[in-house]
Amino acid sequence: MFRGGRTIGLLLILGGLGIMAISAAWLASGVADKNSGLRTSGAILGGGLLFVAIILPMLAGGTYVFLKGRSEEAQFATGQRQRKLLAIVETAGQISIADLALQIGGTRDSVRDDLYDLVSKGLFSGYADWNRGILYTRAASDLRGSKTCPNCGGQLEIAGKGLIRCPYCGAEIFLP
Repeated sequence: MFRGGRTIGLLLILGGLGIMAISAAWLASGVADKNSGLRTSGAILGGGLLFVAIILPMLAGGTYVFLKGRSEEAQFATGQRQRKLLAIVETAGQISIADLALQIGGTRDSVRDDLYDLVSKGLFSGYADWNRGILYTRAASDLRGSKTCPNCGGQLEIAGKGLIRCPYCGAEIFLP
């Protein structure tokens, strides 16, 4: 997995801390050496300017890039998990939700959340029998005009955008 943002952020933070340590040692040695002509007040002013102009921007920028990289990695992992879920379901046609959760390394709730997200993006159509724990994929044309549940034959009700729910068996039909 790509970790460029985190690596660059960490390098900026370490570079800022390294510059801070080196400059502090250099200024301290200059103050300690009476022949250098560097006074304590000059060392404090120079250190403060160095900190504000170079070190602080490196630390702040490094922290921002590091945190942004972590966020992007989490989004990437979610996308990968959803792609895997979609591939497994479309290949199998029907699959146990528990088996699907094991295959993608998630839980039943994460499968449901990923499924709802895929439906909202228009990437999945099918239906889920949450009571029996089975997920079915269907072509959208098979489901779009249907007013009866493919699971029990009951009358369907609209439950939300891209979602139809059977009030009798609890099956949820997902339409793109």
